[in-house]
Amino acid sequence: MNRFPDDFIWGTATSSYQIEGAADLDGKGPSIWDAFSSIPGKTHNGETGAIACDHYHKFKEDIRLMKEMGVKAYRFSIAWARIFPTGKDSINEEGIRFYSDLIDELIQADIVPWVTLYHWDLPLALQLEDDGWLGEKMADYFAAYADVCFERFGDRVKHWITLNEPWVVAILGYGQGVFAPGRISTSEPYLAGHQLILAHAKAVHVYREKYSHQQGQIGITNNCDWREPLTDSEQDKEAAERSLQFFLAWFTDPIYKGDYPELMKQRLGEKLPKFSSAEQTMVKGTSDFFGLNHYTTMYAAHNDGNSKEQNVYGNGGISEDQDVDLSLDPDWNLTLMNWAVVPWGCKKMLEWINKRYDQPDIYITENGCAYADELIDGTVDDQERLDFYKGYLEACQQAIDGGVKLKGYFAWSFMDNFEWASGYDKRFGLHYVDFKTLKRTPKKSALWLQKVIKSNSVDV
Repeated sequence: MNRFPDDFIWGTATSSYQIEGAADLDGKGPSIWDAFSSIPGKTHNGETGAIACDHYHKFKEDIRLMKEMGVKAYRFSIAWARIFPTGKDSINEEGIRFYSDLIDELIQADIVPWVTLYHWDLPLALQLEDDGWLGEKMADYFAAYADVCFERFGDRVKHWITLNEPWVVAILGYGQGVFAPGRISTSEPYLAGHQLILAHAKAVHVYREKYSHQQGQIGITNNCDWREPLTDSEQDKEAAERSLQFFLAWFTDPIYKGDYPELMKQRLGEKLPKFSSAEQTMVKGTSDFFGLNHYTTMYAAHNDGNSKEQNVYGNGGISEDQDVDLSLDPDWNLTLMNWAVVPWGCKKMLEWINKRYDQPDIYITENGCAYADELIDGTVDDQERLDFYKGYLEACQQAIDGGVKLKGYFAWSFMDNFEWASGYDKRFGLHYVDFKTLKRTPKKSALWLQKVIKSNSVDV
C-alpha cells in the first residue's frame, strides 16, 4: 500500500462569506460582496451569502461532522468586517467571540485550525473611503487587522494564511469585473496585486516581530492552473512558461526571489508597479510554506497577434500582455464549472513550484470539483467527485515520490456553499446542503475520504 508520510496533514476548507451567513448580525459591517451580490445581474439568480449555510449558528454541528469525517485540520477564513465593521478603528467584540468559540470548538474536537485572514470579503467602508486594494493605505489597514487577530487568537492558532488567491482579487475583481468590487481595467489588476503583496508582507512582519513567542507559521495561498504546451514547439513551450509566470510567479517571485519576474517587467514596463529597495527586502522571505490552490489544466500556445483571443481575459489573466492562447483537450472530462479534470497537471504544477522555488514545503490548500449532485433517498452518489479526488491524490503521491515536499492537502470544500457569482447551483462540497432546510448530508466522496485519512493512503 502506497502511504502518504506519517505527518501528512489532511484537512478541508471553507471561506467566511460562502458559509457563515449572519451578514448583518452582532455588529458585523457590510463587505464588498454584500454590496456586489445585491446588484441585479451580478450573481446567479441574484443569490447572496446573507444566509449561505448559516455556519454562524451551526458551527458546532459542522465541527461534529468534521470530526466524524476524521479530518485533522480545518482551514477557514475570518470575515474582516466581523472584526472591524468599517475595516479599521473600532473592534467588534461579538465578532471576536464568534471566532474564539469556533477555534475552541475545533481544538476540543482535535482539529487544528488553519486561519485565512482575507478571502475576498473586504469591508465595504474601505472600498468606499480608501479605494479598496488600489489604495496606498490598505496594506497598513490589513496589518492592523492582522495584528488584532494574532493577539486575540494566536495563543491557539499556529497556522496562518494572510491572503487567499490574490490573483482572483486582482484579475476578477479589478480586471474582468465579474467579482467584487466589479471594476474593469487592463492596468488596475497590477496596482491591486502590488498592494496585496505589500499587505501580506506587512502582516507577516507584524507576526514575526510581535508574536514570535506564539511559535506559529505564516504564509500565503496562491492559485494556479497548470499550463501544458499545446505542441513541442519552442514557441508553445515559452508560451506555457509565460502563462505560468503571469499567473503564479507574479505573486510568488517577489516573496521567494525579491521582485517580479523579469519577463513581466520586460513585457509590462511602466504598467507594472515597482518595489523600492526597502520593499523588496520587506517582501522577500515572507512565507513559511507555499500554499497552493489547484483545480485544473489548460493547453497554452503562442499567440501571434492574430488570434480572436487577443485583448480579452483568458483563464490566466490579461491575454494582451501575455500573447498566449489557452485551450482544452476535447477528450478531457469537465466539471460543472467546465474545468478539465487532469490529475497529471497537478503533479507537473507541484514539480514546477518545487524546482523554481528551491523545494519549499507545499500545502495544497484547495483542490476539488463541482458537480450537479442530487440527494436521492437520503444519499448523494457523487462517484465523479470520488474519482476526481482519487486521481489528484494519486498525482500528489507521485509528486512526493519524486521529491516534492508536499506536506498536506485540504479538500475544497467541506460543504456545498455560496459559490460567488455562480450562486448555489455549483456544488463543490463533500457534504450536500439543502439550502431550504440547511440540512447537511455526507456524500459518497466524504465517506471515501474518511477511509483515506484513516489509512493515510488512496488505496482504500
